[in-house]
Amino acid sequence: MRTTIVALLAVLLGLAACGETKSPLPEARTGVVEDRFAQLALSCVHQEYPNKISHVLGSDADARTPRQLTPAFYGCFDWHSSVHGHWLLVRLLRLDPETPFRDVMIAALGQSFTEENITTEVAYYLDPNRKSFERPYGVAWFLQLVAELHESDDETMRDWRQTLAPLEAEIASRIKAWLPNLIYPIRLGTHNQSAFAFGLMLDYARTVGDSDLEQALVGKTLAFHRDDTNCPLAYEPSGEDFLSPCLMEADLMRRVLPDGEFAAWLSLFLPTVPSDGAGDWLAPGVVKDAEDGKLVHLDGVNLSRAWALEGIAAGLPDSDARRPALMASAALHRETGIAAVSDEHYSGSHWLGSFATYLVTQRGIN
Repeated sequence: MRTTIVALLAVLLGLAACGETKSPLPEARTGVVEDRFAQLALSCVHQEYPNKISHVLGSDADARTPRQLTPAFYGCFDWHSSVHGHWLLVRLLRLDPETPFRDVMIAALGQSFTEENITTEVAYYLDPNRKSFERPYGVAWFLQLVAELHESDDETMRDWRQTLAPLEAEIASRIKAWLPNLIYPIRLGTHNQSAFAFGLMLDYARTVGDSDLEQALVGKTLAFHRDDTNCPLAYEPSGEDFLSPCLMEADLMRRVLPDGEFAAWLSLFLPTVPSDGAGDWLAPGVVKDAEDGKLVHLDGVNLSRAWALEGIAAGLPDSDARRPALMASAALHRETGIAAVSDEHYSGSHWLGSFATYLVTQRGIN
């Protein structure tokens, strides 16, 4: 009976991907915010349009639909959002086996994670014209997806992890080739930021035991940031940020420095963090038009700031006087960010659930 249900759900999801009426999702449990995030991801992982592709055409043959180009990750508006939408489903499926969305999650993931789909994804990724495809943001989220599957003892997830292995191998290989050539950090508040991507990649490398990648990332992180001081936090956020350059760098450095060293480094890097326990020393970002795909990034910066602040606090000794203020500001950003996660506008709904899930499940904190 269970097999029949899953098969039926897969058919219904397939029809939805082709533009037919979507099957209704199970009802969310009262008070369980993760269910709301799951609904957002399930609604878009196989929604092909609207779609913004980052696609270099080498010939007329490359003029194809998103589903034809990248058949595993074509939904949720763009490749990277599709990837972390799939990560969201795996994350919640792994942490909450009793979720009412279990069957539909398995069906959706099974529809995407097939050998045929990944073979096409690999061929697309390896095209010589796409050497920098989704680097570093999208590929970092893909490795995070693999890490999530790697940590599971579930047989189905283990199978999916092996299915994704060919694309994983190519992405890891390209990152290792890219890192020695990256001479300067990328200090943006959007997709190309290196600090955020390094954090996800480093967590992946440690999870799967890729010591070569781990060493390369740690070495590059220290070369880029060990001597950084006085990060201009007062200049943040920029008008389209969804990542804090200052806070993401600090959240990365707590991953590579011992506790004592990190505390001393943080004093020089962010000297304005208060020790009075106040939470209002860093104001959340404000969004005036949630339908604007760039302006709505500020809802994401509140979520990512919250998890970075929690991560920074986790890297400090319990007795550090800055921890209460870091956690108080994290709580303020968390409340503001999660309140903005809704299905009202696709400009935010196709990706904010992933950021909220990363936050509330404390993915980046051991």
